[in-house]
Amino acid sequence: MKQQKGLLGSYRVLDLTNEKGFLCGKILADIGADVIKIEKPGGDESRSLGPFYHDIPDPEKSLYWFAHNLNKRGITLDIESRDGQQIFKKLVQTADFIIESYTPDYLDKLGFGYTALSKINPRVIMTSITPFGLDGPYRNYKATDIVVMAMGGLMYITGNPDQPPLRISLPQAFLLASAHGAAATMVAHFYRETSGEGQHVDVSAQECVLWEIANAIPLWELNQNILRRAGSYMTGRWTGTKQRLLWRCRDGYVLFYVLGGAFGVKTNKAIVAWMEEENMVPEYLKAFNWEVFDMANQTQEIQELIEVPIAGLFMKYTKEELYNEAQKRGIMLCPVCTSKDILENTQLKSRDFWVEVSHPELSTSITYPGAFAKLSQTPLTIKHRAPLIGEHNLDIYQGELGLSHSELTALQQRGVI
Repeated sequence: MKQQKGLLGSYRVLDLTNEKGFLCGKILADIGADVIKIEKPGGDESRSLGPFYHDIPDPEKSLYWFAHNLNKRGITLDIESRDGQQIFKKLVQTADFIIESYTPDYLDKLGFGYTALSKINPRVIMTSITPFGLDGPYRNYKATDIVVMAMGGLMYITGNPDQPPLRISLPQAFLLASAHGAAATMVAHFYRETSGEGQHVDVSAQECVLWEIANAIPLWELNQNILRRAGSYMTGRWTGTKQRLLWRCRDGYVLFYVLGGAFGVKTNKAIVAWMEEENMVPEYLKAFNWEVFDMANQTQEIQELIEVPIAGLFMKYTKEELYNEAQKRGIMLCPVCTSKDILENTQLKSRDFWVEVSHPELSTSITYPGAFAKLSQTPLTIKHRAPLIGEHNLDIYQGELGLSHSELTALQQRGVI
């Protein structure tokens, strides 16, 4: 096995996922594992997902593929063919983890369910990522991102109250499931390190989405308030009063909200003082007693009387000006960043978050998000770009499994690799 640095530097992952599980393998690769992405001969169907480099549709230029398969190696293999199955069994013998996102029972029908694979390699951990899990009445239902977001409840609270539910613009459900899958895989790995036994990890994307709205339950238990769509407002925490969260400014939006109690006193007093300097504060706010201001007893009328003059103040400034001034005054406020803002963010730059990754086949380098955490002893690193179709066939089939050149040629001609 190819040795790599990192927390999982001596471990191997066989990645059988499609776009529903790509991120799980990427996280394990970032941690240091040798992740081998197994595609069908000719390439994974997800290579057709855009956007594409320079907007040229090409299976080798999918930016979606680039982003979610970074740090992996890649081979092609038809695991439905008899020869392909024999090769896969050999790969399983050297694997520590297998991650997959097929429909339930697909691998069982091929003889590659967890029970069968654990007989080949008792220490192997298999992680299955599916829309609704491996059991239950929905187990065989197919689902796209929008379906899981809806059935996970997140769409119900996303959008404006007078309009239908919305899905967050970029697909999120299976990214959440993949991240949960990577974490659960590490929990199973810890168990294996203490017991010597592998196990099957079953990840339901619907359940992962549900965890994103876990606060809906305590909101009902505490206040009998149902979490609903509120647009750019926050609702359900106190007496049903809605609080404005997103505020327009000269060049975009900032995030700010009025809080009661000791936590909000400093910010509320500071913003009134700022408005007073600008001759924008109404008399009723000058005399307002923030020391006894309690959101639990707030009315919508008072809330709006507070918010209207604040909205006028924010419209005088850009989001950067508001952020810098808020920092000086001790006001809790932050800009709502665009993609360009994030790329140019000084904090991210100071931490070397953005990484240039070479793409020799494109004769260029592309800027990628870097490691999701900094580890002092075992740094997470970006080692190389996502694999081309079958890029590491020779390394693995010939270099590791010992197949000859003529055997490889025959396998390729028969469509096995």
